[in-house]
Amino acid sequence: MRPLALTAALLTALTALTATAATAPAAPAHAGPRWVRSCAAPARADTASCDALRVIGTAAAAGDGGYGPAELRAAYGLPADGGGDAVIAVVDAYDHPRAEADLGVYRDHYGLPACTTDSGCFRKTDQRGGTRLPRGNTAWAGETALDLAMVSAIAPRARILLVEADSAAVSDLGAAVNTAVALGAQYVSISWGTAENANAATYDSRYFDHPGVVIAAASGDGGYGVNFPASSPHVVAVGGTTLRPDGTTARGWNETAWSTGPDEGTASGCSGRLPKPAWQSDTGCDHRTVADVAAVADPATGVAVYQSYGGNGWYTYGGTSAAAPLIAATYALAGHPSAGSRPASFPYRHPEALHDITSGATASCEPAYLCTAGAGYDGPTGLGSPAGVGAFRE
Repeated sequence: MRPLALTAALLTALTALTATAATAPAAPAHAGPRWVRSCAAPARADTASCDALRVIGTAAAAGDGGYGPAELRAAYGLPADGGGDAVIAVVDAYDHPRAEADLGVYRDHYGLPACTTDSGCFRKTDQRGGTRLPRGNTAWAGETALDLAMVSAIAPRARILLVEADSAAVSDLGAAVNTAVALGAQYVSISWGTAENANAATYDSRYFDHPGVVIAAASGDGGYGVNFPASSPHVVAVGGTTLRPDGTTARGWNETAWSTGPDEGTASGCSGRLPKPAWQSDTGCDHRTVADVAAVADPATGVAVYQSYGGNGWYTYGGTSAAAPLIAATYALAGHPSAGSRPASFPYRHPEALHDITSGATASCEPAYLCTAGAGYDGPTGLGSPAGVGAFRE
């Protein structure tokens, strides 16, 4: 697709959502496209919700309503054919029974190499590493389709491991993360989260402390405030941006912190439960600060996804769910972390190798950098978005 056609294509999408879509409330009124949350908010504590936002209606017959691989790689200065020695895990709840077929449509449309079970490129397993897959769920299937598309777009030669948790309980999803690592994943994408509570430290040590493994976690879509596991000091917390073509800049793109309104936008802030990692030095938060880095998440400048289970073709998706797998795959382009390393620290060693995002705010807060983008480190976008792979190398 042509990036400059994005808005026009999305404006054609203002039709009713298909009957299989989630019934979560739509975004607040604003100019441009409308979207819904793919997953409803958790009904009880210690249950996660996915962070995928789906633009209402079918964006285009051939995926022209959102950014595809070429646009994303151009925006972030990434190579076109990388990831050949990587295993990237996508961890989500419930089964997407058509995940492999939908991924095949996406990859074929964009000229990416096939990634199938038969070739050994794609593997789907339950949270124990077996074949007793959970029941299907059309809402979470949208999240899975988005995650698989973003991993493919950025690291088309990587092998993909899809681990499906029995439910959206943090304990099940966390067990799936452990399984992904045990099965050899060097990079894990997490596009879900929940409110940080008193169990966060226990869950963190049990499921997310994996030295030498990249775990990229979406910061959340609720605006200013902290979610878990993005608040874990052991993961790469990934914030979200609005990304638009801009021919007046040397980069050719303009990127700001994403915010739709006071209750929707990239999540950020100061953890109330979990310690500050040694590599963070911001002075306005004594605990873990979210986020570390960022990538496109605004549904109004979203990404193309093919979904036939819980959908009927091409859609545009956004949310920090798009940003997390993009960052996980970018790490995969940069090379394997060494055993015992802490990959979340890598961008702090190379901040000059990122696009510093200096505008956009999600709220009014004190200190302001926790909710307002500015020069250097800030909460909504961390140290910035990828400018090649240099910031993601050890």
